[in-house]
Amino acid sequence: MTRRRWIADEVSGDTAALVGDHAAHLARVLRAEVGQEFDIATGDEVRRGTITTIGYDRVEFALGKKTVLWSRWPGDAPKITLALAIFKFDRMEWALEKCTEIGVSRIIPVIARRSDAHLVAAAGKRRERWLRVVRQAAEQSRREAPPEIAAAVKVKYLVGDMVSAESATRIVLAESGADARIGDVLPSWATEVTLAVGPEGGWADGELAWFYEAGWTAASLGGTILRAETAAIVGAALVINALS
Repeated sequence: MTRRRWIADEVSGDTAALVGDHAAHLARVLRAEVGQEFDIATGDEVRRGTITTIGYDRVEFALGKKTVLWSRWPGDAPKITLALAIFKFDRMEWALEKCTEIGVSRIIPVIARRSDAHLVAAAGKRRERWLRVVRQAAEQSRREAPPEIAAAVKVKYLVGDMVSAESATRIVLAESGADARIGDVLPSWATEVTLAVGPEGGWADGELAWFYEAGWTAASLGGTILRAETAAIVGAALVINALS
């Protein structure tokens, strides 16, 4: 039987711990017991963990042998950044969850012209929830660590300074004016890819001009118009498939 995986909040030598709500879920909801074994991700490896103490908001583990991990990549996994425009939170969080499960390594919330102003205003306070969403998705999908979630940025900062030409292959999804598909524009040597996905209604014309001026490559997902969360998941999956 496959052991459930947890991502440790604290690691010190051969001990690890879950704290706060993370621990409370294991202790109270799942009714964990001392002596139970789980896989514990410590940041750079996964080890067998045996529960030694259980408290209201803290569960401690003794760490044992390292778990052998399977990877689809023979070397280092490619680093895939999803730059996702802010849109309706429930659907956006579903996209964050699924993109975590398929292997995205970093997520940048983007303030686009068509992002609702009240959602943009609330994005800063929402980040803590997003971190919980991706951590739970990472544990469920048996990743070693959740993706990083950056602070929300405006499009000009994203295309101008945050993702430089030297650091990544940069692709922007465009609903019109882009005949190429993602697999056609990804170079075979790519190891770092940033994929920008717009909000409902897509990127504004002026925003697309910024992407093009900064050297981003436009790509499409075909002739149909997808919802933002669908475009994010399909686009990320196609990038990962092309690099596998």
